[in-house]
Amino acid sequence: MLWRTVLVCFLFSVMSAAQSPPTAGNVAGGPETATGKAFIRFEDASEKAGINFTHSFGSAKLGSLLEGTGAGCVWFDYDNDGLPDLYIANGRPLEDSMHPYPLKQKPIPAPHNHLYHNDGTGHFTDVTDKAGLNPDVYSIAVAAADYDNDGSVDLLVTAYGKAILYHNDGNGHFTDVSAKAGIELEGWAISSTWFDYDRDGCLDLFVGRYVKFDPKYRAYYAADNYPGPLDYEGETNKLYHNNCNGTFTDVSEKSGISNFIGRTMGVTAADLDGDGWDDIYVANDRTENFLFHNKHDGTFEEIGNDSGTAYGQNGESTSSMGPVFADIEGRGVLDLWVSDGHYNRMLRNTGKLAFEDIGASNGVSQANAQYVSWGTSLYDFDNDGALDLLIFHGGLIHLIPQEHTVFKGLGNAKFADVSEAAGSVINERTVARGACFADYDNDGKVDAFLVNLGAKGKLVRNVSTNTGHWVAIKLVGTKSNREGIGAKVEVFAGPKHELQERVAGSGYLSQNEARLHFGLGEAATIDRIVVKWPSGREQTLEKQQADRVLTIEEPK
Repeated sequence: MLWRTVLVCFLFSVMSAAQSPPTAGNVAGGPETATGKAFIRFEDASEKAGINFTHSFGSAKLGSLLEGTGAGCVWFDYDNDGLPDLYIANGRPLEDSMHPYPLKQKPIPAPHNHLYHNDGTGHFTDVTDKAGLNPDVYSIAVAAADYDNDGSVDLLVTAYGKAILYHNDGNGHFTDVSAKAGIELEGWAISSTWFDYDRDGCLDLFVGRYVKFDPKYRAYYAADNYPGPLDYEGETNKLYHNNCNGTFTDVSEKSGISNFIGRTMGVTAADLDGDGWDDIYVANDRTENFLFHNKHDGTFEEIGNDSGTAYGQNGESTSSMGPVFADIEGRGVLDLWVSDGHYNRMLRNTGKLAFEDIGASNGVSQANAQYVSWGTSLYDFDNDGALDLLIFHGGLIHLIPQEHTVFKGLGNAKFADVSEAAGSVINERTVARGACFADYDNDGKVDAFLVNLGAKGKLVRNVSTNTGHWVAIKLVGTKSNREGIGAKVEVFAGPKHELQERVAGSGYLSQNEARLHFGLGEAATIDRIVVKWPSGREQTLEKQQADRVLTIEEPK
């Protein structure tokens, strides 16, 4: 840990010397708030919260690409009580022929996915069976959205061999409507994202697929532990158009999506060029990444190479994991952060669908070069007005535990590694995979849940001190889709300026809560909030009070 101490001191000294006068993207005083210097801290609240989740990769010993991929999670308010609930994907034992090291005795009951209901006191209750959300599949990832605009959030579970669409019945129970809805998918379904690509008010679905996995293939060197992604053929992804009647049509070929073969790990969608139409970013494993630009006519153009988002810093195909869109510099544009197996990538949006990697120049990439990075996100964890960065790490093909990383935002895309002082749950070594983020206790500070491969998950509660003001924004669409997915929200509060887009699917195999969280620093009042809805309508709210959850409904 000595290197971290040296690096922290070096970064703080360099950033202090280089600190420029306050601008819209450089909050006055950087990490200072009205209450003094803010400190980012986290604690393990799993036991206190009653979340006792253990991930299973289904065999006695880690021995295949399927087992090593891990699982993700999602925060979503399935019962509309204003509290984010937690759903976690899990593996399970399959047929013995699927595993090189099958379990001699299968556990009873079998490992399964879990839904935890948030009771509002910091405690959760396992309601999986009551909700009907225990599918007999090897689950990988989850994504939530109100696809039929009935006011209740539905759930998609992607798994090895299929994807399951669960309709929220509005009474605490979910019904599998995959066949009825036309979501019929073969192969290894992995990350997915909901978005309205044609702006008709109904959410469409993009489902990534990983590789054409052959469990009987065993040709590999012992040091590799098991065959890797390049030992299998790549796959195409799927795009389903929402027919606005509870059914979907596979438009993968028509849209041009199926023309590209990759090895998808993480996907997300947002409007990268400000034209009002959402684009798709696909993070691939050992294959160039894809950026599908929306052409407004139901088709997409792949521009990853031309935009600078396809390859790593040295022109290599990286093991890309979790993509996240964020306005890193407070310029009112969406930049792109991608965790991977090497340096990670922080891609600055320079306009006109062109990006430049600034991870090497601001020190973020170097500090993470020794790790394999998975679940991640950018949030203002101390509410000082500058986005911070949390990255969870873990061994790639072996169960090698690694500590995790917290970077404190200093403004102007500058960061300092503050991991050592961020709490034992950050410095405890685990084999991390998916992670999802939410302010689950409504205290104004963003927390996380971490899925660890073959081990107990962690509820990572934010206990930062001397934090600043904040606002969480819940969107309700009328002409746009009910959840406002695809809406862009800009917040202006003193020197603070930040753009966020409401996305459904972010990071690795996971999805964060629906509410958009803005740290405001010293500003107790928000000067202006501008919402650009997917329908094209624009809405402005003036002089709003901070430190609350603010619901904004699209004008009818």
